[in-house]
Amino acid sequence: MARMPSAERRRQLIEAAIRAMTRDGVSRTTTRSIAAEAGVSLSVFHYCFDSKQSLLESVIAAITDHYVTVVKEAIRPKATLRETIRAGFQAYWDHVSANPGEHMLTYELTQYALRQPGFEHLARRQYELYSDAFTELIEQLRHSMRFELRVPVPVLARYLAVMTDGLTLNFLVLGDDAVAADILDTIADQVVNLVRDEVRPADPAPLGPSRLRPRPS
Repeated sequence: MARMPSAERRRQLIEAAIRAMTRDGVSRTTTRSIAAEAGVSLSVFHYCFDSKQSLLESVIAAITDHYVTVVKEAIRPKATLRETIRAGFQAYWDHVSANPGEHMLTYELTQYALRQPGFEHLARRQYELYSDAFTELIEQLRHSMRFELRVPVPVLARYLAVMTDGLTLNFLVLGDDAVAADILDTIADQVVNLVRDEVRPADPAPLGPSRLRPRPS
């Protein structure tokens, strides 16, 4: 077996765990089956992860990172703020549609953590990660498109996390893409309506001073 840096080996095992858990379910996936999925010995697994808790926390973080990465690419500034926001939601939804099993796994991980004594903090951390991810995306958008919000960023981040989480579960149960698209349109409109001021440069030079200009009502 070829040697590789421990960080790369951990990533290999995390991705193997996601595949195994998506296929077999959390409760039926063992450390041995994850090692087999990754093509490594059980001793390598235990060298990289000292507990099932640490593995599950890494799995949750990795799944979140999968879709945050594609959304970050999608929310590059477009002609309007609304168009930019909607593109970000579409990128997330494309990931849901392409990877329903992976997203289903996130709900199974939540339930597993809540029902396993000593694992409850993983469920809390999972939902904190969702809010943190939206906070990062909102700040990226604020920086690139220069606007201020009517509500604090953490409030909007948690709101978007709740809305997308519920919508994703609804889609996994009902499988209705058309309804999901309508709801994402509505969420995008709501976010735009929460923009209070757009910041515009007073000088066209890239580094010129800026001022606040109220949005037209």
